Amino acid sequence: MPKVVMYTTAICPYCMRAKALLSRKGMEYEELRIEGNREIMREMLKRSQRNTVPQIFIDDYHVGGYDDMAELDALGELDALLGLAPQIGPDIIT
Repeated sequence: MPKVVMYTTAICPYCMRAKALLSRKGMEYEELRIEGNREIMREMLKRSQRNTVPQIFIDDYHVGGYDDMAELDALGELDALLGLAPQIGPDIIT
């Protein structure tokens, strides 16, 4: 399974939506809270080049914010990034 990292704050409604979406998919994630932690905030800014939360990473892939992740889900692309998509390939009959 890929590693999911999400930079958040406690009162951000989009952060809550992002966590709920990942939870519905059964995904574990590492939550890094930026409020009151300048080091984590600087890390988020450096990695994402954005100053809003949430900022979501799947392994080294920068998804973006909640809207970006929800769009990937609506397009049917999020499950593949999360390693949840079924493997497509020839059926093996033995």
